[in-house]
Amino acid sequence: MNKEINFETYLIISYGKFEIFLLDIKNYKNIHHEEFKFKSNSEKIDFNLLSEFLENNIFKIEKLARNFVNHINVVLENESILNFNICIKKKNYSGKITNLILESMLIDIKDLFKESYNQHKLIHMVINKHRIDGISYSSLQDKIINDEVCLEIKLISVSNLILFEIEKTLKKFQIQVINYLEKGYVNEFFQEEELDISFKANKLLNGLNKNEVKITSKFSKKLGFFEKFFQFFS
Repeated sequence: MNKEINFETYLIISYGKFEIFLLDIKNYKNIHHEEFKFKSNSEKIDFNLLSEFLENNIFKIEKLARNFVNHINVVLENESILNFNICIKKKNYSGKITNLILESMLIDIKDLFKESYNQHKLIHMVINKHRIDGISYSSLQDKIINDEVCLEIKLISVSNLILFEIEKTLKKFQIQVINYLEKGYVNEFFQEEELDISFKANKLLNGLNKNEVKITSKFSKKLGFFEKFFQFFS
């Protein structure tokens, strides 16, 4: 089979529906889309149904892609998802607000989340507002002189137990999850655009929302913890 990666696979797990997409990156079009709707009196995921759905589609996708599906992106709608905003304020003793100060604030938020919600995995971290001396800025800047900075950050996380069950189900097919996205966040960012959710997720994973902090280190080259995020603001 062809080892060149020209395709991405997206699995959408929603209330009462599973979907799967095979996205042709080169031509930027979906070459496979299947959905399965079912009735359920519970918001919990039926992993037996999910396993059957994957069994009915993975071989089809591998045949179209001429490659094995080893990695997948999961877009999730689930009752265990936490979505809330948090503010952090920091004194700036150096005068100029630099990336180093901003990175320190983001790490503090991440550590605080980990301490308070250790049964959840953080999947989205988005800076909603950047307030400096009472003024809101549309993007982070490193040329502002001020002794204090305040960030309002949206955090979205999901239960580790749910992720464990999802990954256990996918492991039966030798598939590893490389990204999780929350369905509500993905759709909210594209409110006025009629796009398949695979396109939306792909655009966000490739940095469309410049206020989203990438909190993973799985990049093609070694970068610092938030270095890829700060490339947008250099």
